[in-house]
Amino acid sequence: MADTPRILSVTESLCPRCLSKIPARRVARGDEVFLEKDCPEHGGFQVPIWRGQPLFQSWVRPKIPGVIKSALTGVRQGCPFDCGLCPDHRQQTCTAVLEVTGRCNLHCAFCFADSGDAAGDPGRETVKSWYRLLLDVGGPYNIQLSGGEPTLRDDLPELVSMGRAMGFDFIQLNTNGLRLSREPGFLEKLKQAGLSSIFLQFDGAGREIHRKLRGGDFLAAKLETIRLCGELGLGVILVPTVVPGVNDHNLGSIIDLALERMPVVRGVHFQPVSYFGRYPQPPSDRMRITLPEIISRLEYQTAGRIKAEHFRPPGCENALCSFHGNFILMPDGRLTATTRHEPARQEMSCCDAPERAGDGARKTRSFVASRWSAPQPILKQRQCNCAEPKAQPDSMDLFLERAQTHTFCISGMAFQDVWNIDLDRLKDCCIHTVSPAGRLVPFCAYNITDNRGGSIYRGR
Repeated sequence: MADTPRILSVTESLCPRCLSKIPARRVARGDEVFLEKDCPEHGGFQVPIWRGQPLFQSWVRPKIPGVIKSALTGVRQGCPFDCGLCPDHRQQTCTAVLEVTGRCNLHCAFCFADSGDAAGDPGRETVKSWYRLLLDVGGPYNIQLSGGEPTLRDDLPELVSMGRAMGFDFIQLNTNGLRLSREPGFLEKLKQAGLSSIFLQFDGAGREIHRKLRGGDFLAAKLETIRLCGELGLGVILVPTVVPGVNDHNLGSIIDLALERMPVVRGVHFQPVSYFGRYPQPPSDRMRITLPEIISRLEYQTAGRIKAEHFRPPGCENALCSFHGNFILMPDGRLTATTRHEPARQEMSCCDAPERAGDGARKTRSFVASRWSAPQPILKQRQCNCAEPKAQPDSMDLFLERAQTHTFCISGMAFQDVWNIDLDRLKDCCIHTVSPAGRLVPFCAYNITDNRGGSIYRGR
């Protein structure tokens, strides 16, 4: 007999056809959890949001809402139609995304921005006004320069140096890496301008994966970009979009490739595929992959070298949005985990303090800035050509030594589309896009489209 469905909690969502706000519920069937919702006009929708271990109930945990001290919009229609941020938002900014171009040199099968041949990049004064806006509302925050493909701007180094001069200490570039692989001089200009980190699109350790998802054999170019970043002392985060049946079998190989290129590669950030306006029909359940499924595949494909228990819920965004695990790579190839998942208790005691949302954003900003940049001891070694200090195997000195140079982060973030959007999650978002109108819009709200490609914020 099939498991009886159980409503775990209720929330709100959007209708994929008309974008109206509608009631929704999280419903458990065995070890699977679905988001179910009903539109009075367009009927019911159901999508899987959690499958397998760790169990949904052990993962979610309470959080004290943060306070938006400098709201840019008021509350009129309610979430997600008042983004600015509005006073009802429950999380401060960790990373601010600046889209400095809509142009791109690829036409990928999956793209948040649906980028292409858009003309008219925002001018430097416009970008400067975005930096100033972030300072006015509580920054500096971590910055990600994105697009489109931001390296299509020849003046990108100037945008980096502008941000650094205005007080932004961590500026990351979100890129497919193709121009950087061909033009080492351009990459060096970015480094000299103050770029902190490369967020590199990297979907697999095999060439065919890149052909299927990005339309070409780009593996060699991406590996060359990593090599050049190593020469310059730039930290790299590999960013695979995980698509069932295309590269979900390759997650362990991506980890192996990343570890072989440490300490230049600082970690891997997996992103389960999301479906936007170019997919007018509801994606089938088999086209979805959830966070616990990625965690389970990582354990299986690394033969237990990485375990599910090494991953924790986020301290910044909603628990259903992401996972992270921190490791230290030892000289003999062992991965020592420095995080561990403690299942949430069904009943909280007086000693179980929930995570404060504002604290989470601040701590995450600091963690990302320190762990996603190149490690300082490696930079110093590169400058002086000093030999790495030696210590006895298994000694505390060696562990502390490696903790300075060979930390490795594995994380995953499940961005929402119109089919699975959960407004509770959206209110806890800490990744905010600066819109052309000068507002801070949670990333998923900014990119969401209905089944015909209509948007609430993008392009408006």
